[in-house]
Amino acid sequence: MATFRLKIVTPDGPMFDGEARSLTVRTVEGDVCILPRHINFLTALGMGEAKVVPAEGEARRAACIGGMLSVTGDQVMLVPTTFEWADQIDLPRAQHAREAAEEKLSHRDRLSDHELAVAEAKLKRALVRSSVAGRK
Repeated sequence: MATFRLKIVTPDGPMFDGEARSLTVRTVEGDVCILPRHINFLTALGMGEAKVVPAEGEARRAACIGGMLSVTGDQVMLVPTTFEWADQIDLPRAQHAREAAEEKLSHRDRLSDHELAVAEAKLKRALVRSSVAGRK
């Protein structure tokens, strides 16, 4: 089966470097699935689940938040701001973050526009992390 070279690099370091059969991620425009021989492509990442199907082994899921995706020839580079494999997500911590963000948003009339945007982003991040961790 055809594969492509996939590198996933975060500010914390490399997360994956090898051959893959597919990569599915959430972009700012919606989900995209990269397969071998994909056209050249560049896009900003949104917040959502990433699914990596390596050339060998089982598919892996991760929480993938922000950053860029680049496809050039048979080279795919995923450079997310945050990338956490499902089995490495601390589910109680993610649930606590969700509760804290929901509590903050329950007083939205007292929040500045900036505070509101930050609380909404924290809630969305916590929901993505909880969803991915819950489906390991």
